[in-house]
Amino acid sequence: MDKIKRLPESELDIMMIIWESNEAVTSAYVMEKLPEEKKWATTTVLNFLARLVDRGFLEITKQGRVNYYKPLIDENDYLQQESCTFLKKMHMGSLKSFVASLYDGSAISMEDLEELKNYVEEVSKKE
Repeated sequence: MDKIKRLPESELDIMMIIWESNEAVTSAYVMEKLPEEKKWATTTVLNFLARLVDRGFLEITKQGRVNYYKPLIDENDYLQQESCTFLKKMHMGSLKSFVASLYDGSAISMEDLEELKNYVEEVSKKE
């Protein structure tokens, strides 16, 4: 997989809305789906969408007077790359260090750890 550029938080918020829709969307759709604390002006949303097109994250299609935006980058590909980058930067590639920091910080519970353990066992059986 080619290296995907990292998105600023605001542009990632827009991409998450578009990925969740599973179809081409308009700027009006994006504005409608923005959370209350991120109700940006129309021009702001249009600027973010234009940047995402320029960066190769979105494809724009014009139908009459309406622009439709469709993702060119797969959500899972982006999330996998961001997860790996975070793990390498913050925990020197150590999954154990990452999980320990979440547990020590009370971000995950024993139930979460049990679920993780079951997942690791399940994946291990496939290989």
